[in-house]
Amino acid sequence: MPVATAYETFATLQPGDRVQVDHEVKVGFRRWMTTTIGTVVKKERRRHSLHFKRNSDDKVYSDVLVLRRDSGELTTVTLDEFSELRKL
Repeated sequence: MPVATAYETFATLQPGDRVQVDHEVKVGFRRWMTTTIGTVVKKERRRHSLHFKRNSDDKVYSDVLVLRRDSGELTTVTLDEFSELRKL
């Protein structure tokens, strides 16, 4: 049975689903892998303009999850092609 990609799983998520996201965090030249576990508060596709020298009509979007951790903390995770997303 093939494994669902993070984007296929993202498409099926509903608020209240419990998920685990394995993703890379980058700060400056440092990077490390981390795991975030929580309950989906909302999912959305956000438009941003983080890219240098793009056309003004060139739209760039990111898939974003807002999760509530067990401690009650809200956290936002932006998915990329290297993120691993699993329903728990």
